[in-house]
Amino acid sequence: MLVSWGFYAHYRVNRLAVFTLPKGMSTFYQANIEYITEHAISPDRRRYVDSTEIPRHFFDADHYGKDPFHTVPQKWDEAMRKYSADTLYKYGTLPWTIQYNYYRLVDAFKAHDTTAILHYSAYLGHYVADACVPLHTTQNHNGQLTEQLGVHALWESRLPEQFGSSYNYFVGNARYIENPLWQAFILCRSSFKCADSVLRVQRQIDATFPADKKYEVFMRGKRKVKDLSVAYCQAYHSALKGMVKRRMRTAIANVGNYWYSAWVDAGQPDLDRLIDSLPSAAQKQAIAHELALYKAGKIAPLPKFGVVNQPLKPTALNSVTATRHAGP
Repeated sequence: MLVSWGFYAHYRVNRLAVFTLPKGMSTFYQANIEYITEHAISPDRRRYVDSTEIPRHFFDADHYGKDPFHTVPQKWDEAMRKYSADTLYKYGTLPWTIQYNYYRLVDAFKAHDTTAILHYSAYLGHYVADACVPLHTTQNHNGQLTEQLGVHALWESRLPEQFGSSYNYFVGNARYIENPLWQAFILCRSSFKCADSVLRVQRQIDATFPADKKYEVFMRGKRKVKDLSVAYCQAYHSALKGMVKRRMRTAIANVGNYWYSAWVDAGQPDLDRLIDSLPSAAQKQAIAHELALYKAGKIAPLPKFGVVNQPLKPTALNSVTATRHAGP
């Protein structure tokens, strides 16, 4: 099953997108920032109880030929007539899922429905972030077609967890999106352009990296696991030349853009009236500090909603021992 950005990245994207919003939105979203952050991963959890959720997270553009973004009609009805609904569901509906959730958010704003606003904001943020992930746009989504199994989790989870705390995520203020569906296809297209590099660079690292230093033993909670070494991840991350950071920044900016545009399209309702309870003085101070850090290109630690992925640190075992004795 295709896996999205790791919990770390989804939490981070939704949370930082809150700080891109203008006056009129920012007070409401900051008052509900814990919900927006925590539920950034709700669509992933939903996949385990609802099979119809699965195709909403990807768009296998390469199924549609060498020039898929000129081949596939953007309007759902036209695409369905050309390829059939079964084909579209099989190869992913991500751009249309973004459009659907966008208009549900517009409706929620118009109805002054706080619960729906928060729900569709969190879900829309998740799908927009997924559209910024290269391996969500190709049939070779986990390197299974090129003997690169595991590259999906490596790029989308391990690298953000290991190095994401050092990124500068400041992307400025949210901007209005004229055409939400068109923008969704633009995001998928820009991700698709990166997919070959994600796979090619990993093959190059594999071909040159010392085999006895590729794996280490780590503690995940209370159990030991063998995983790719920090040095291997660093080599891959460096070779990608900032790609992961750029895609996360793109995700943050576009999540904010979609939320803002939905609010504008709904007539800019007064969201302050929808705040159930104002943050305490301490909470306001913490949010203000986090906003100041964001504007300075820095970040605060993420809240811990259950298990939050953290950078892995090797145990005392050396990499050779880990390779010989650790289980898969």
